Amino acid sequence: MNPIINLIIFALLGVAMLALSVMAITTKSLLRSATYLLFVLLCTAGFYLFLNYHFLAAVQVSVYAGGVVILFVFAIFLTTDKDEARIKGDIRRYIYGATTILAGIVLTAFIILKREYLYSDNKSMLGDKEIPIQQIGQALMGTDKYQYLLPFEILSILLLACIIGGLLIARKK
Repeated sequence: MNPIINLIIFALLGVAMLALSVMAITTKSLLRSATYLLFVLLCTAGFYLFLNYHFLAAVQVSVYAGGVVILFVFAIFLTTDKDEARIKGDIRRYIYGATTILAGIVLTAFIILKREYLYSDNKSMLGDKEIPIQQIGQALMGTDKYQYLLPFEILSILLLACIIGGLLIARKK
């Protein structure tokens, strides 16, 4: 692709992600905040597609944008009344948020200015180094060294415990 088009796509994704992140934090409605989080996660999947990591983009959309945000929405609906789904504004909340934003900007600027990022026709950026999905599946479901079946099962037990906890919280009413 043309380097200018790459820069425009990157800038659009970055601006959209930044604006949606700010909107997710500053809105007073929990449901709107979860919706903005969904769009931030979709922008992250766009960055993965921009880098030619198709598998990671699919995982981002299916697991995070699909599963986690839906769990957040269900948790909001199960644990709060309609009137309680609003966040009360507090000046300390905005001060802490602004301090965190400034610290993030300083850290990011330090990292960017410390390293030298030059655009070049790097062959590794063209996506020809992508790992086949069969190899990823064997690594995720294998039991050998550097394979991830045990963490995968532990995560499924954790998600099951979260679902049971959500049902118990909803059942108390």
